Amino acid sequence: MKASVYEIVTSRIMDKLNEGVIPWLKPWNARTSSPRNLVTGKPYRGINVFVLGMQAYQSPYWLTFKQATNRGGKIKKGERGTPVVYWNFIDVEDKATGEAKKTPFLRYYTVFNVAQTEGIEAPTDTPADEFNPIEEAARIVGSYKEAPEIKHGFTKACYVPSLDEIRMPSPEAFVSPSHYYNVLFHEMGHSTGHEKRLSRRQSNESRVFGDEKYSREELVAEMTAAFLSAHAGIECEVLDNSAAYIQSWLKALQNDPKMVVIAAGQAQKAADYILGVKEVATEEGEPAQAA
Repeated sequence: MKASVYEIVTSRIMDKLNEGVIPWLKPWNARTSSPRNLVTGKPYRGINVFVLGMQAYQSPYWLTFKQATNRGGKIKKGERGTPVVYWNFIDVEDKATGEAKKTPFLRYYTVFNVAQTEGIEAPTDTPADEFNPIEEAARIVGSYKEAPEIKHGFTKACYVPSLDEIRMPSPEAFVSPSHYYNVLFHEMGHSTGHEKRLSRRQSNESRVFGDEKYSREELVAEMTAAFLSAHAGIECEVLDNSAAYIQSWLKALQNDPKMVVIAAGQAQKAADYILGVKEVATEEGEPAQAA
């Protein structure tokens, strides 16, 4: 049975809530304002502000497939569009009076952020600062064999298991190169858990923000970033000390005192995997690392 427009929109909202994202808490970038159509310049309204804003692209500009084609561009292969809803009206006969009256019904069409397109340029509200890569950190990123694709142009960093891709803001958006690599290392840590790597989770496995599995995986990613940052010789700045994370971690650790030890072991394996370090057995039978 085909999903209704309401079901499509609600499903998108619920997916974000399960990820710990609250779409109505200022979902757009303050530097670029709320989502708007690239061609018409008109801002989106109502639920569309949240549905588009929670996609977390840096650019606020969106356009349809047709608008992209008309501008000589195209949608990148594999990109998924986002529904935009609007009210339409049809004439219906009033059974009581016999007169025609207009009845509203909800429709939707699909739009794509400019970051999902090729061959299309959008306005930039602020000039980008120059980004100077850190040589050793860049080498670590490059050492990750069969790594997920790293995509830039988003307002927040995340790893998407179902697509096996890392999403990042542009490097220039970070306060420093070290902060950029700290965050990237965190997301790389998450990606090692994919079923085709260290298999800490399945690509279609759902985890709810704040539950035990979510908290442990966040610890693994934070510790992986710490290991990789130390290896690169930069300070680790990624520890998320927001109240929501601290509460979820405290709750998880109270329920499982072994969690932090297990998470550290998994993080070491994740860092070794990214660095290409293989385990060997010691005389005592404990695993050790060898390059």
